[in-house]
Amino acid sequence: MKMADQSVILRRNRPGTRADNFYKWADEAYEEMDSTLVVQQFIQQSIRRSHTNIESILTPPETQDEGVWKYEHLRQFCMELNGLAVRLQGECQPASCTQMTATEQWIFLCAAHKTPKECPAIDYTRHTLDGAACLLNSNKYFPSRVSIKESSVAKLGSVCRRVYRIFSHAYFHHRQIFDQFEAANSLCKRFTVFVTKYGLMSRDNLIVPILDGELVPQQGGESTA
Repeated sequence: MKMADQSVILRRNRPGTRADNFYKWADEAYEEMDSTLVVQQFIQQSIRRSHTNIESILTPPETQDEGVWKYEHLRQFCMELNGLAVRLQGECQPASCTQMTATEQWIFLCAAHKTPKECPAIDYTRHTLDGAACLLNSNKYFPSRVSIKESSVAKLGSVCRRVYRIFSHAYFHHRQIFDQFEAANSLCKRFTVFVTKYGLMSRDNLIVPILDGELVPQQGGESTA
């Protein structure tokens, strides 16, 4: 809530607010945001303004710590990916998608088990998002949303590689669901630009041709990393 010229701006969706009226308040300058969750608030505000303006969404304020910026973006990606997981549940059944695959070349083993093993794709998706949430909310590795140790920032790359497989499975095996979700959120494209910008994934592993002029790499194999 902010006071300006005797007026009050309440940045809250009141009970009974229609979906098309959600978040219908004026943007707030980063410098005026007063919260320990300011980075998350700023990122979400940028996404609501235009989910297709990826450059703007991924451009941090001048004084922003890079480690916190990467961490908060990855939290946001995982939160939004739950929406894709929900859409996949109706079609991506254990009987039809017995493995977490992307094309005929890539098979991914699930690291949620004591020994990595094959999982039905929808179970792999749930396990991966649950594991990412546990890590990103860990008081051991991420006790603060204001500053993050380099040793903890180094763990973000492995999370990125695992959650990206949800995009790749959806793209190659549930294309209609992927296209509808991507049109509404630009999430895979934003994620791809993000991990490329910060060197969090090898380009050889970015197999969804989401960027203009990009071709699918031909490497394949089995991976748990």
